[in-house]
Amino acid sequence: MRHVIALDVGGTGMKAALVGPDGTLLHRARRATGRERGPDAVVNGILDFAAELDAYGQRHLGSSAAAAGVAVPGIVDQERGIAAYAANLGWRDVPLRALLADRLGGLPVALGHDVRTGGLAEGRIGAGRGADRFLFVPLGTGIAGAIGIDGRVEAGAHGFAGEIGHIVVRPGGTACPCGQRGCLERFASASAVGQAWAAATGDPDANAADCAKAVASGDEIARAVWQEAVDALADGLVTALTLLDPRTLIIGGGLAEAGETLFTPLRDAVRRRVTFQKLPAIVPAALGDTAGCLGAGLLAWDLLTPTDPSEVTT
Repeated sequence: MRHVIALDVGGTGMKAALVGPDGTLLHRARRATGRERGPDAVVNGILDFAAELDAYGQRHLGSSAAAAGVAVPGIVDQERGIAAYAANLGWRDVPLRALLADRLGGLPVALGHDVRTGGLAEGRIGAGRGADRFLFVPLGTGIAGAIGIDGRVEAGAHGFAGEIGHIVVRPGGTACPCGQRGCLERFASASAVGQAWAAATGDPDANAADCAKAVASGDEIARAVWQEAVDALADGLVTALTLLDPRTLIIGGGLAEAGETLFTPLRDAVRRRVTFQKLPAIVPAALGDTAGCLGAGLLAWDLLTPTDPSEVTT
């Protein structure tokens, strides 16, 4: 069966799949990145994992993969196929596309940024299917974004497009590792909500999921913590939709797992803030932790069936 290799590399683990032409996950696997052994070990682990996936496809699907796609965190030079920087993996300027292509016998390889790749999948085959313009915002340890335009995700001139987590929503507020103060992700990420709830309860182990449960049960202190995060998120999102005018706004990540505990007040908060802007549909992400693999698979298939010849990268 015709298939591609898809790899989604995270800070601590790698998810992988063999993906069919229609997006079907024909085989799935996981393993640790081995980052404690250093950046070279992480790269070698990726190459070994990809080769093992290809061998599995030859044995069980009757053919080698037609292409491969890999999504990685950090700063990605997608055009040149270089993983430029990832603090949590310890690497700089890794020519990952060329290394993978060589390991896989000259196979076409696509390299993408993890959030933009997940957004590509959500936009094409997930919650944004059918939308010509969408914004995907995962709320996790930090907050990132993927700007979808006509089935593609915009990387920007330097690979930084979509960094909505660093919109300043509270000028002079909490310091951010990026060097600014008052960034959105310091108030509305899952980690920020967890820290605020831990401080409010005096329980250092409390997290955002605990806060969401307390909100659902009617706890007034939890509601105040939660509403502060929702208001900050709405401020950031309205700035983004003013600039981008998306048709669909897709919210994912750990905080979105709270369901309507998040979405009901968030929709209300955004609605109160818009004036001339058109209110987009605000929906939860649909693909969960498979989005990265599916997006990497889509990048690989795009190498074989590009809509624009200039977009072919091998």
